[in-house]
Amino acid sequence: MPKAVLYRMELPKYTCGYGTAARDLLRKQGFEIEEHILRTRHETDAFKDKHHVATTPLIFIDGQKIGGYTDLRKHLKANKSKSKRFWQR
Repeated sequence: MPKAVLYRMELPKYTCGYGTAARDLLRKQGFEIEEHILRTRHETDAFKDKHHVATTPLIFIDGQKIGGYTDLRKHLKANKSKSKRFWQR
């Protein structure tokens, strides 16, 4: 089973929709998820500074930095199309 590490923001009055969408997509694709929830604005800002990103969520798959939700969708689509090839051109 492939493993993903997901960092997402869930503040007292706000839950990042892209973070929950990323979690749901990873589950649907059969990933084992190590989830880290950023619960304060300070924690979120420190995390973004440390990883040099402007937004959350941030996803890693098998140690490789994928990016946010849109990057995750592109990554999964690219890997899915590669696995369906029966021959090479």
